Amino acid sequence: MAVTTTSNGRTYTTKDGVLLPSITTVLSIRSRGAIQEWRQRVGSEQANRIGRSAAGRGTALHSICERYISNIDPIFTGKEMPHVVQMFRSIAPIINKRIGSIWLQEKPLYSLHLGLAGRVDLVAEFDERLSIIDFKSSSKVKDVADISSYFIQESAYAIMFEERTGIPVDQLVTLMAVEGTNKVLVFVESRDRWTDELHKTIHEYNSEKLFRG
Repeated sequence: MAVTTTSNGRTYTTKDGVLLPSITTVLSIRSRGAIQEWRQRVGSEQANRIGRSAAGRGTALHSICERYISNIDPIFTGKEMPHVVQMFRSIAPIINKRIGSIWLQEKPLYSLHLGLAGRVDLVAEFDERLSIIDFKSSSKVKDVADISSYFIQESAYAIMFEERTGIPVDQLVTLMAVEGTNKVLVFVESRDRWTDELHKTIHEYNSEKLFRG
């Protein structure tokens, strides 16, 4: 699938030429107001610095996890920051003990039913149940109320995967390493708990897009 990123977000084009917005672009409308308020509160320069740091940390952690799961040696390139290496070392035991057979890793998926596309971190067995698995990093401990968009995104991947393969996935797993600690937060959710919020967000996005013309 071809991917295009513009100021309006990211889109994917299927092999049949269907243009679909990314799930992250659609979900961005949920946090847009809060992000604007936060940027005004801390200032643009500080907000940009924090954003770059968080994005770089997350990308680096994803890359290490992908290499590790794919058995690529060496796991580390030598360019990783020490705190990212520590975060991976805290999450590795969970990968070893609880993640089983791998079905997909870092692969694009799409759903014509949802009108969405995206790139899933991992589809694999977790505690012996086929799951959508997402690796996250955070500068602080969070709870379910802080990260509802993660579960909505994962529920979208589950629907995309089932539409493409015919195989249902009802378990969503978020593994979150917390910077500066050895703590890993493990969130296990049901897909069906979050599909209503997914459809509500898609409707809101499409309505806003139609209004903009």
